[in-house]
Amino acid sequence: MDTQVADTLLGSLIDGRYRIRGRVARGGMATVYTATDERLERTVAVKIIHPTQAPEPPSRLAGFVTRFTDEAKTIARLTHPNVVAVYDQGTHGGLPYLVMEYVRGRTLRDVLAERRRLNPDEALAITEQMLSALAAAHRAGLVHRDVKPENVLVAEAPTGGPANLVDSVVKVADFGLARAVEASEENGNQLMATVAYVAPELVTEGRADARTDVYSAGIVLFEMLTGRVPYDGDRPVDVAWQHVDKDVPAPSTLVPGLPRGLDDLVARATRRDPGARPADAGALLAEAQVVREDLGKPDNTHTAVLRRVTDGPQPVAEPTMVVAAVQPAQRPSWARLPETPAAQPHRRRAASTPTDDAGGLAALRGRLGGGQGRLGIAAVVVVFGLVAALAGWWFGVGRYTVAPELVSLSKTEAEAQAARAGFNIDYGEPRYDEKAPRDRVVGQSPASAARIVKGGTITLVLSLGPERFPLPDVVGKDYELAVGDLKNLKLAVVKGPARYDDNLPKGVVVGTSPKAGTQVKPGTRVTVVVSRGRAPISVPQLVGRNVNEARAALGQLGLVPVETYKDSDKPKDEILGQSPADGAGVEKGAQVKLEVSKGPAAVVVPRVVDLPCPQAQQQLQAQGFPVNVQFNPNGIVRFQNPGENAQVPPGTQVTIGCL
Repeated sequence: MDTQVADTLLGSLIDGRYRIRGRVARGGMATVYTATDERLERTVAVKIIHPTQAPEPPSRLAGFVTRFTDEAKTIARLTHPNVVAVYDQGTHGGLPYLVMEYVRGRTLRDVLAERRRLNPDEALAITEQMLSALAAAHRAGLVHRDVKPENVLVAEAPTGGPANLVDSVVKVADFGLARAVEASEENGNQLMATVAYVAPELVTEGRADARTDVYSAGIVLFEMLTGRVPYDGDRPVDVAWQHVDKDVPAPSTLVPGLPRGLDDLVARATRRDPGARPADAGALLAEAQVVREDLGKPDNTHTAVLRRVTDGPQPVAEPTMVVAAVQPAQRPSWARLPETPAAQPHRRRAASTPTDDAGGLAALRGRLGGGQGRLGIAAVVVVFGLVAALAGWWFGVGRYTVAPELVSLSKTEAEAQAARAGFNIDYGEPRYDEKAPRDRVVGQSPASAARIVKGGTITLVLSLGPERFPLPDVVGKDYELAVGDLKNLKLAVVKGPARYDDNLPKGVVVGTSPKAGTQVKPGTRVTVVVSRGRAPISVPQLVGRNVNEARAALGQLGLVPVETYKDSDKPKDEILGQSPADGAGVEKGAQVKLEVSKGPAAVVVPRVVDLPCPQAQQQLQAQGFPVNVQFNPNGIVRFQNPGENAQVPPGTQVTIGCL
């Protein structure tokens, strides 16, 4: 039976209230578990500091716990819809823990691992909610100190989690945790922030304020827009010092076509001089809202250049790509995206034109009054009729043609055929397809044979190929959490028969079929097997006992022996091995496999009759037979027992009679 070593905390009860159900994640400072608050009957998240983060010697632990408790109280007072709420705190096994709101969703790190980078409107939507949470903390005098994608949770939408992240709810976690741990360090200035997002002043001076969080938030925005962090290196210290020595590059240098306003926003947030950054997350939030409002204007052909209120007029930005951002009024109310003040519409006054020109009208009537005037009117009517007919034909029929059939062609073939027909090509969001290989056209708009303007644009949808992904490992998780993880991947979950397990508590997943790591596709049927806890009967120790004793012992416990015999130098019928091993838990009626000794292999007795007695005795002893000599030890052997060629166990005594 395959087993997996379980986390010792799984199934345990903390503070007589929180039952640990499953492990969600393990980070550098703490491990996060899901737990059931048995007092309020709700699911919560429990974060427990790693033993390696607790200070040594134990005499310093009390001070560490006190600082951690004070920090937890400060965080608990921070109430905001974009902040993961803290419900309780305490210690377990000498290690501090926090009880927090359980957010059903993924971390921003998980989203970026799947998507690599985000669209500008999605990146801004997540950034604004993240900054809104940080702004609330800064107003309360709290600095996060470790802003990174791992600490940003993207919660599922009430509608089931739309693909567009603009409608997702963002929550920031771990406020003050880095500070509480850092304060316990011996030297007092150990760098706890993640080096990919660390602000220069933390590297050079070890100090942090609200502008430190602003810098880290700017790096997170950079990564969402480009799919990478600005610096890398062989050692963490090399990465950290690049923040000190270099300016963060503009995102558009890595992703051409990004609006200049986004470049300016990242540049303002990531200035190396803290004094040149926005004063706190609230100030950066206001600038982000300006960018979003500018990108969302339907007639926008350029992006706004961010400036401080005290700065002078800014030059008009150069034209760039238009990005449509979702406006606040279009978002669901539960998205909690911070609102911007409603923009004042720019109204134009219609210029009045004089129409009461009596003299001009009189002259016109005079010119059209005669016969030539009537002919002129007829000619004008005919000309206008022809023009209208031609215009109607052009706008209704003439400028249109039919779209070619591009579905099922490869990307290269489709581009070539569209170019020959004079059409432009654009690409929509690709999708998985079970039948079409990667980069095969699986959809087009307009459809084939539909009307399209000559020289117009055809939008193609390319195949990503069959969707396959490794089945996640849910062993050790609470059944409900495991089912949620699997259903999020669009897998069909079936609960298999529960089985006893010596290591995993009742209700925890002990295995799946297919096994974890198997490549599966959406809709795959996954059978989840849940632990029934330890079996009620312990297998006794049977090795070295006689088979008859083993049978009797197993029979008393209601277990069934299954015997297999094999050659051995051990005595006949002695138990050589057993499965399950002694101490394993089994249920009544279970089989216990026993390996039983057949005894040593038989040996052949040689012929010694007619040999001199001393020679016969020497030959038998050389082959391991004890010899019993009768009558004349110096005579000739006249009989032997066992007889010649008899098969006997090793060490059997041979009697010879000498006369």
